[in-house]
Amino acid sequence: MDRNSIRTASRRVVLCALLAALMVAFQVAMSPLPNIEPVSLLILVYTLVFGGQVFYVIATFVLLEGLVFGFHLWWASYLYIWPLWAAAVLLLSRGRDKPPLAWAAASGAFGLSFGALCALPYLVGGIWSAFSYWLAGIPFDLIHGAGNFVLALTLAKPLCQILSRLDRGIK
Repeated sequence: MDRNSIRTASRRVVLCALLAALMVAFQVAMSPLPNIEPVSLLILVYTLVFGGQVFYVIATFVLLEGLVFGFHLWWASYLYIWPLWAAAVLLLSRGRDKPPLAWAAASGAFGLSFGALCALPYLVGGIWSAFSYWLAGIPFDLIHGAGNFVLALTLAKPLCQILSRLDRGIK
């Protein structure tokens, strides 16, 4: 490996750590708003700009979430929910560019399904435990879906442009 490759790889590691730290910081900053969070938007943008490298960012983010908030049952759902969202974005991004409204709709749908996805670890308590967990959270899922839709519609394109310029500067 030549010196330039090592420098680029080092910058990528630092960038992934910084992007994950930004997700945690923005999530904590927006925590007073019920179920309106920037993580779905940032994973959407990171995936569109950095492709499969987003999984390193997500792994770091999930670990940081556990360190900050504790490793409880809800944390287990983060192990599959965020990578699932990134994989869905990767699949949807194949082919031609999607308009901002399409990404907003996808992000909104993800927010609506978040509670159902989070309920899966509660199956250890039985089907009714998971179902009641999901059912109790439906109002929050509606807010989550609407928040994701608005954030993606207004911010995804400009954030992609900014991160793409940053990415070109790293190479």
